[in-house]
Amino acid sequence: MFKPTVGPIVGHTTSDHARIFLRGDFGNNLVFAGIRYRRKGETIWSKGQFVLLKAHRDMSDVIVLKALQPGTAYEYQAGWFSPLSPAHTVETVQELPLQWPRTLYCLRTPTREAGAPHAYIVGSCRYLRITGGVPSLPGLGDRTFAGINRIVAQADPPISAVLMTGDQVYLDDLNVVAPDRGYKDILFKYRTVFSQPHIARLMAEVPTYMMLDDHEIEDNWPANKKGKDEILYANAISAYELYQASHSPAHELSSDGILNKKLKQYWYSFAHGDIEWFVTDSRTQRNLSSDDRRILDEVQERALLKWLVESQARIKFVVTSVMFYPDSKRNDGDAWQAFAQQRLRVLETLRSHRIRNVIFVSGDVHGSMTSRLRHSEDPDFEVNTIVSSPLCNSKLLPFAKAADFIFDAPMARLENGDYRYELTSKVISQDNFARLHVTAQSVQVTFHDRNGIALQAVEIALR
Repeated sequence: MFKPTVGPIVGHTTSDHARIFLRGDFGNNLVFAGIRYRRKGETIWSKGQFVLLKAHRDMSDVIVLKALQPGTAYEYQAGWFSPLSPAHTVETVQELPLQWPRTLYCLRTPTREAGAPHAYIVGSCRYLRITGGVPSLPGLGDRTFAGINRIVAQADPPISAVLMTGDQVYLDDLNVVAPDRGYKDILFKYRTVFSQPHIARLMAEVPTYMMLDDHEIEDNWPANKKGKDEILYANAISAYELYQASHSPAHELSSDGILNKKLKQYWYSFAHGDIEWFVTDSRTQRNLSSDDRRILDEVQERALLKWLVESQARIKFVVTSVMFYPDSKRNDGDAWQAFAQQRLRVLETLRSHRIRNVIFVSGDVHGSMTSRLRHSEDPDFEVNTIVSSPLCNSKLLPFAKAADFIFDAPMARLENGDYRYELTSKVISQDNFARLHVTAQSVQVTFHDRNGIALQAVEIALR
């Protein structure tokens, strides 16, 4: 067996199952990928689980490990091969005397215990330019993931998940230098970005949750959409579904452990004990018309508000690839600032239902910070935001700074009072990522530079 050409990538992982993405390559006959696993410390491997790889999925697929135990460490091996006989099936290859790749990967299932501490890594915007099939300085961005791996190795509690909140790839290359539009070129970019050594090591062992933003298609999509961009969108979204959405909770899992390959939507939610996450798709379902301007479509908005009101989670994280707030002095129409009425509906729902401990998590702006939103006539209302960006910036793009945002005026004025926010951290203007440590009392946010060195720490008290 050969090592995967991309992956393995550990995706959605619960207390009893894990979804693992991997890619092989083209072979002479049929091509299969497989995984075997065991509890860490044991010597007997499980029976291999195999899947037939197909060209229309770029020789990739997702294998589901089932009947896992909560709060347990597992090790696994993964690989692909092409048997001599074209008559083999996923059942018959289980009987072959395969030589598995030696590399051992480890993953850990989350505990079901309410109140247990959890830790997360959050980041966005990993720029890697590829021109003429040649990546430009790929190690520069991968260096940040080496820093993340150092944090993961020392983390206590262990890192429960990595949240990549947008712009994991830049298909448009700033819309200047040979933007990728063809499906073949887009797939090559995904393979290149996700197979760099340090990000590959991270995603092979820590559950990774992803959501697209504009550069997975093109800058400021769909506002910049042109007449010939339908083919670009089809190619970009097909690649996104393969490499980012395929291992996410957006795919339904049947009671017998079969993953439904059809997607109803890209947004999804997941939970670790009494900590819940709602990862929004704030990019592909926008309505830019003046009479019903939306960053989330109507179905998704209803689902988000229902989740906010009905979920009994102690802490609710809402991921949105673009910033919920603070507002930028240069309103380019891309963030929630440009969809003010929908943002107010979310805030008024939180306030009227007195929902506590809601934290919005985003990226996009190439600067990191924390901020707190309050209401002038409701002292009990508080919403926090964590912004983490970029993992790797382009030398052609500036970093955000505090002066770029509006902090001296209300975000919104209503008859019943004003929404006002304040910066609760410095604005970090360099490549970085965030570590979130959730305890019973607080969410501790530590921003780290690309080497893993702590830059600043902020504590968001829970109520």
